[in-house]
Amino acid sequence: MIFTRRRENFFFILSALLMVIAMAGCGNRQAVQAPQPVKVKAMQVVQQDTPVTYEFVGQVIAKNEVQIRAKVSGNIVEKMVTGGDKITQGQPLFQIDRRQYEAALLTNQAQLAQSEATLSNAQMDTMRYQKLAAQQAIPMQTLDTALSSERQNAAQVNANRARVQLAEADLQDTLIVSPFGGRIDVNDLSVGSFVQAGQTVIATLSSVDPIFIQFSMSENEYLRFTQVGRGASPKEWGNNLKLILSDGSQFPLTGHIEQVDRGMAQDTATLTMKAAFDNPQEMLMPGMFARVVAQSEVRQGALLIPQRAVQQLLGNTFVTIVGADDKAEPRPVKLGPRIGNLWVIEEGLTTADRVIVEGFAKTPPGTLLSIEMIDQNELQSAAKN
Repeated sequence: MIFTRRRENFFFILSALLMVIAMAGCGNRQAVQAPQPVKVKAMQVVQQDTPVTYEFVGQVIAKNEVQIRAKVSGNIVEKMVTGGDKITQGQPLFQIDRRQYEAALLTNQAQLAQSEATLSNAQMDTMRYQKLAAQQAIPMQTLDTALSSERQNAAQVNANRARVQLAEADLQDTLIVSPFGGRIDVNDLSVGSFVQAGQTVIATLSSVDPIFIQFSMSENEYLRFTQVGRGASPKEWGNNLKLILSDGSQFPLTGHIEQVDRGMAQDTATLTMKAAFDNPQEMLMPGMFARVVAQSEVRQGALLIPQRAVQQLLGNTFVTIVGADDKAEPRPVKLGPRIGNLWVIEEGLTTADRVIVEGFAKTPPGTLLSIEMIDQNELQSAAKN
């Protein structure tokens, strides 16, 4: 009913415009010549089974990204990489001055050796007192004191051993290595810079292969995909995703949905997803924008016309067809999904209709037409040229 009402409104507006043109023509008393046919190109409405695709605008982000911070404080004395370099997992990046940590390790090792010697003496004293106590040659209190002293010395050994392990870890942490493979940013620190443990950002590291495309879909789109996938999760139906780059070219590899947010965002009512794409040539870089193309249902016997044939006037969508006696006739249409450079037509056309794709701008209703029929292949070739 809504489409019918819109169609009636459209023809009412169009009739009013034609009456104004006719009244203006009546004032012209000059002889009017017979109208000449206007040359146009038209195409038969195409009917075929069509996979429906949906596009989502996304942004390239790193699958893994980390701000590298030192675990120990000190001055950077050596830099093994240059900003922007591609690096591998475990590759040395920066060296922090290790002299104070070497000294701390030696001090703790000496304290450990001293406490171990003290423990050894305490253990020998305990053994002697145990033999004497067995012969009732000494009071039991003396043996208890020896045992207590041994336990205290053993605890001190354990504490010093922990300090040695911590000093070894601090010394090892003066060499900063890459936690994973990727590319380092150009804002890394220079030799001589002082870094504070756990605070100073030395550099930012981003993985490049594979890489994520983050995009969002509406609640209706999510429900539509879920229904087509018979209730399957997005990770199951979100395979074979295509990627269209900002220059219109298609990324050569397909991707798949790897991460789905826990719920709809309250402010935008959209669901955020991340699709993973292999990126061996590093063509995709964080920050780039691209369009994710996902296939939904297959429309059986869908009616298709070129996008370039669709016109809009005063909020109404229509096309110009070749009507009776080869005259131009406007026809309101209801559009469905867009498929490449074609529109799916929900209402308004049949397979018998011929739609004007070139020249409709100079063909008001009733214009006599000189028609050149083209097919879909010719239309695509003309678009490329």
